[in-house]
Amino acid sequence: MRSKLPQVGTTIFTVMSKMAHEEGAINLSQGFPGFGADPVLLDLVAHYTKGGYNQYAPMSGIPQFRQRMTEKTLRCYGVEINPDEEVTIVSGATEAIFSAITAVVHPGDEVVILEPAYDSYEPAIQLAGGITIHVPLDSKDFSVDWERVKHAITYKTKLIVINTPHNPSGYVWTKEDMKQLADLVRDRNIYVVSDEVYEHITFDQRPHLSLVGHPELRKKTFVCGSFGKTFHVTGWKIGYCIAPPELTKEFRKVHQFVTFSTVTPLQFALCDYLEKPERYESIPTFYEKKRDLFLQGLRKTDLILQPAQGSFFQTARYGHLSKIRDKELAERMTKELKVACIPVSAFYHDHQDDKIIRFCFAKEDQELEEALKRLERLNELF
Repeated sequence: MRSKLPQVGTTIFTVMSKMAHEEGAINLSQGFPGFGADPVLLDLVAHYTKGGYNQYAPMSGIPQFRQRMTEKTLRCYGVEINPDEEVTIVSGATEAIFSAITAVVHPGDEVVILEPAYDSYEPAIQLAGGITIHVPLDSKDFSVDWERVKHAITYKTKLIVINTPHNPSGYVWTKEDMKQLADLVRDRNIYVVSDEVYEHITFDQRPHLSLVGHPELRKKTFVCGSFGKTFHVTGWKIGYCIAPPELTKEFRKVHQFVTFSTVTPLQFALCDYLEKPERYESIPTFYEKKRDLFLQGLRKTDLILQPAQGSFFQTARYGHLSKIRDKELAERMTKELKVACIPVSAFYHDHQDDKIIRFCFAKEDQELEEALKRLERLNELF
């Protein structure tokens, strides 16, 4: 059989999580929280499940939930959106990104992605018949090198995929980034997919600047988000897409034939839960404490660290200590130190190895402290 994705194998996240399980290692590789959801949210799910809300939801999401999303968007980003024409509830942000890419990319269209990049972007582009143009971020701090982006744009460019807060680096876009992107797509037939799954996880009082809040960019952008990351329920796979009416119309044409609708009782539960904004507004403080705890422990090693600006990932550089490839180091850490991480080369199409590893610190403090204790022996691997 001729594969449509011949280069795609098992993801590094699956590989490292499997290895962590087999080796009895603390799993700081895959990006899922190591703690449960708020019992209030779980009780709401039970309430709606037992109450008989278990049949298909409307394709675009239950109306009450979409209305709640308009209220949240107004509160967070100062923008009024139409719940019927601009909000779609989907089965996870990965589905939102896939449907958005599929909606606008035709065979031969070029799509710019900024590397290191999450691994679902390129397969979606390939399946749509698009051509991926890889533009590296600044290797020093993972900021956007706008001159490189400008040079990557051609008459074939149809889409740019961005991610803020960024996975794996935690970089958070600035107002200057927004201005540069707006200047770039102005008067061009170029759309944007904005992956904002970590929108409520930013640190040091740094705001998340959603593209939905930019008056010019929002007209061309699919904003894709996730409730799983925000409320520690990644297994629920509930996300959303906010886009202007003409883009939402095309987005829903794809969405209805991918999953059609998303789990009904969970939508009702999240709708009620979002009624109190403090439930998502408290998230930055919660994760910042974990980031600081993790950084404090990592500073006992010789790794070079730049505190994550957002997300629940922390990267660390070791190139000044060893030339060992990051994938080999991650495997040895899992087997010998019993702590699993992700090699950042996995986020590059050509496996560019800048000697950087990524840890997930969305874990209980006790688990983080034990992992840090084990990582004090890291120099033994160099």
